Amino acid sequence: MAVSGTRYELREVDLRAKPAEMLAASAKATVPVLVLPDGEVIDESLDIMRWALRRRDPETWLEREDAALITVNDGPFKDDLDGYKYTDRHKGDPIAHRERALNFLYEIEDRLSNFGQLGGSVRGFTDAAIMPFVRQFAAVNREWFGSQPLHNLHSWLGAHLQSPLFKSIMMAPGVWAPVEPSKVHPAL
Repeated sequence: MAVSGTRYELREVDLRAKPAEMLAASAKATVPVLVLPDGEVIDESLDIMRWALRRRDPETWLEREDAALITVNDGPFKDDLDGYKYTDRHKGDPIAHRERALNFLYEIEDRLSNFGQLGGSVRGFTDAAIMPFVRQFAAVNREWFGSQPLHNLHSWLGAHLQSPLFKSIMMAPGVWAPVEPSKVHPAL
């Protein structure tokens, strides 16, 4: 949304107390949810990215979309990330999950050694789709992650985390709460 220059209202929600408005908008009851002015709802991250970039793509991100790599990220890698990160919710050995996830990171490492980004020499759609998951993986055990021989991946992740784009979107808004009709004060 930010790279496309699309204006939007961000509503941070507490997923332990999902607002009725969110549940009415999306039966999936997950985030993100984009409700368009005409009432259309888009509730998949990749679909939201594509929608915004089809409207305006000043950095030509859509030209650098690797659907196969994103599918592995969103499937097996995400499953192993969850098994590693959320040990209380997932069965299995978190270290086994970490090692399987590491195999995907080595694939990314190899790709980054050739181009610097996942879709070429400049950031694009694939980088934006995968970087948040790599960031989560790194945050589980920063010391261990930092000790891995993934020099290109560490540089790539660090550059994205320090980028003006990332810094501009990583604000911490308060949790949104709809105003109850009884609490709306008429204009004076």
